[in-house]
Amino acid sequence: MSAVPRLLIAGTHSGVGKTTISTGIMAALAARGMTVQGFKVGPDYIDPSYHTGATGRVSRNLDVWLLRDQLVPSFERAAAGADLAVVEGVMGLYDGIKGQKSTGSSAHVASLIGAPVLLIVDVRSTAYSAAALVHGFASFDPKVKLGGVILNRVGSESHLEMVRDAIESLGIPVLGHLGKEEQLTLPERHLGLVPLAERGKEQKEYFNQLAQVIEAGVDLERVVEMAKNWGPCSTPEIHPNRLEQEQEPPVKRERVRIAVARDEAFSFYYQDALDVLESFGAEIVDFSPLHDQKLPAGTGGIFIGGGFPESFLDQLSSNRPLHLSLKQAHDQGVPIYAECGGLMYLCREITGFAGERFAGAGLVPGSCVMTKRLQGMGYRKGVFLQDNILGAKGESVQGHEFHYSSLKYDREGWAYSLSTANGEVKGFDGYIAKNILGSYLHLNFAGNPGLASNFLAACYKNQEGATWASR
Repeated sequence: MSAVPRLLIAGTHSGVGKTTISTGIMAALAARGMTVQGFKVGPDYIDPSYHTGATGRVSRNLDVWLLRDQLVPSFERAAAGADLAVVEGVMGLYDGIKGQKSTGSSAHVASLIGAPVLLIVDVRSTAYSAAALVHGFASFDPKVKLGGVILNRVGSESHLEMVRDAIESLGIPVLGHLGKEEQLTLPERHLGLVPLAERGKEQKEYFNQLAQVIEAGVDLERVVEMAKNWGPCSTPEIHPNRLEQEQEPPVKRERVRIAVARDEAFSFYYQDALDVLESFGAEIVDFSPLHDQKLPAGTGGIFIGGGFPESFLDQLSSNRPLHLSLKQAHDQGVPIYAECGGLMYLCREITGFAGERFAGAGLVPGSCVMTKRLQGMGYRKGVFLQDNILGAKGESVQGHEFHYSSLKYDREGWAYSLSTANGEVKGFDGYIAKNILGSYLHLNFAGNPGLASNFLAACYKNQEGATWASR
């Protein structure tokens, strides 16, 4: 394991200010000239976009379910060359995959990468009792090393003194505190925070302001020293859910161009997944379903990820030239892979929250309806029901879903049978037809490189008119 200093910022529960404080620490340290690599525990797409904006380096996800035995190698690759790795946790410190104790929790990831924990405690409406709370978190699991505490929503100087003295009597340092900085609250909507890509020119001012607040309230020198002096474990625990086999890239004659939909409406991608595609011979080229009228020249494969297409339905629907370009690519056999928002976009029709109907790209025979109730959320195991561009019938994948829309197909072509991480049957999902695979399931190719290899093999086969065997 490399010697890059690292720390994991966790909370006692959701809503304590993890994203604001984690992003602020990254922004403040980057402003000091440090090279900071951000990470996020779990499958979140939006929080990492704020880390990326604060540090100038693409933030990565550390998710035990999605990455499996590739979590530690992925962390080490991304952290290489950084002065400090800062990991933002998920939910409460010990909250993991449902029914599996702390598996996949922030505490689990901290033990995997050998990082001390900086715990954020919301002390609103409490004083000495905060020490009992911190004592419980520090002693609950001996493998988790609590290096310090940051207090959030402190009411006054006297309030700060009471809470700080009580916690430090435990031998745990308080490394900073913040008051009620309401102006720093991040905007939210149905899937969580508003993605950074939609915040436009206000980004720079927000990060500057956030860094200033952190500089004033957090002892950054002690935070960095904590990360440096703790030192990563030399023998990290390895999650037992191992990859079944290593996958080599398909034999290729030249790089294949993969068009990736990326703009304000589509921004949900794991950088590690794109890196795997590139390592296997893909040339990643972005295009915008909102702004572009045709696909990039020479497109050999198409990847349309998730995002918020429901917030741009009028603009997406009216861009008929791009719909035509997608149809032409489909008719030529170009492999098309779509996740969640990408699947919605490919449908024949999408109905918005207010009941308005909009035309989709029309490559998937189905209609999508936005609802005000969550339709699916959680980790999922999917088993392919048909041979497709990512794998063969009967093969399994691990992903997650989180969506407020529902979809009804004109005809069946199910992609997966689904179950939860604990084996509870969840029915069917997705659509497969010839060169299209679309579903609500979000995957990370870094945790199963064979999916990326199969996708590119399908692209080469279509381009070259030959079957490309794996090495």
